[in-house]
Amino acid sequence: MLAFYKRYWRTAFDIALIALTVWLIMYIFSFLYNIAAPVFMSFLIFACIEPLAKRLHRLGIKKAIASAISVLFFTLVILGAFIGAGVLLTYEIMEFVDRLPAYQSIFTREATYWIAWIQSRIDLLPDTVVQQSQSVIDSITGWGQKVATQVLLGFVGVLQSFSTFVFNFGIGIILAYFLSIEIESWKKLAREKTPNTFKTAFYFLRDNVLAGIAGYLKSQLILVSITFVVILTALLLLGVNNAFTIAALSAIADILPLLGVTTVFAPWIIYLFIVGQTQLAIWLTVILGVILLTRQILEPKITGGTLGVSAYTMLVCMLVSLSLFGVAGVILSPVLVILIKQLHAQGYLRRWIRPPLDYDNPPADPPEGGGSSAGPTPAT
Repeated sequence: MLAFYKRYWRTAFDIALIALTVWLIMYIFSFLYNIAAPVFMSFLIFACIEPLAKRLHRLGIKKAIASAISVLFFTLVILGAFIGAGVLLTYEIMEFVDRLPAYQSIFTREATYWIAWIQSRIDLLPDTVVQQSQSVIDSITGWGQKVATQVLLGFVGVLQSFSTFVFNFGIGIILAYFLSIEIESWKKLAREKTPNTFKTAFYFLRDNVLAGIAGYLKSQLILVSITFVVILTALLLLGVNNAFTIAALSAIADILPLLGVTTVFAPWIIYLFIVGQTQLAIWLTVILGVILLTRQILEPKITGGTLGVSAYTMLVCMLVSLSLFGVAGVILSPVLVILIKQLHAQGYLRRWIRPPLDYDNPPADPPEGGGSSAGPTPAT
């Protein structure tokens, strides 16, 4: 055991030092995010308003006025989208929650009918199967109704509790406006005063991490928007109630790794087959197939390549970061995961982590049988 530690202590120390650095970055970022969330939000708002402000400024409009116009346009669009979507989602979700008991009764009645039909065809089933199955179905559907009600009402509560978000968003808009006006002076100050080491690190982070993440998020937004529009249009043509809410939930599920649109459509299709709405179930199956096929065809073309990290790895890191550092951990963890991947791909980790002793000349395997080597035979 002592020989093992002597051989690997340098490698373990370097890995532990990198892990400690990552943990300190996450901790400092989460601390700063908790006390200055509007500042981080202002960077995102600035990225949204600056292209229009630059275009207006090139047309001869003063930068302060151009930034104000861009901020006003951005605010109106965002507020209109949030208010309209929030009101519509709240109305449709509350209407769906009111209908859940009726859906439960229909499902229980139809499932009991089919079990009784099976019992009439198979004499070996005991007479108590229908009663027991009805009790089981009632308990399962009752539990499902409670879970669905809690989830949907929780979603409504999130939509209705926007006080903190609205405050941070308002402060972020003000900060983004002043940042848009002063961005050139900040860039000049950064070019003149920032040490070359930090410049090199920033350029590496921008070119190898942030650009890739921005492109990936843009491509995913396009794919999710296509999914939402296709589902909403199809459901409206079929005359389905709560079409907007279903399309929104499907788009949210499509964003999350390991879930997808199937998470929303599969239980719904099974329910429709059981309650006898076969035609609608077939149409939903066709819509699900079209969505999956469209995503498989468009994703390679729109994305153009992956970030090199599997969805499982990214999801695990985000969940662990959420438990340790909250929302700030979820925001920063993808950046750090992609950064570590790029550092490894470009050879930095191999230079920073010292290999074990005798890495190039590993010790020979012991001889078979467990005995010790007798050494070379002396010449006679």
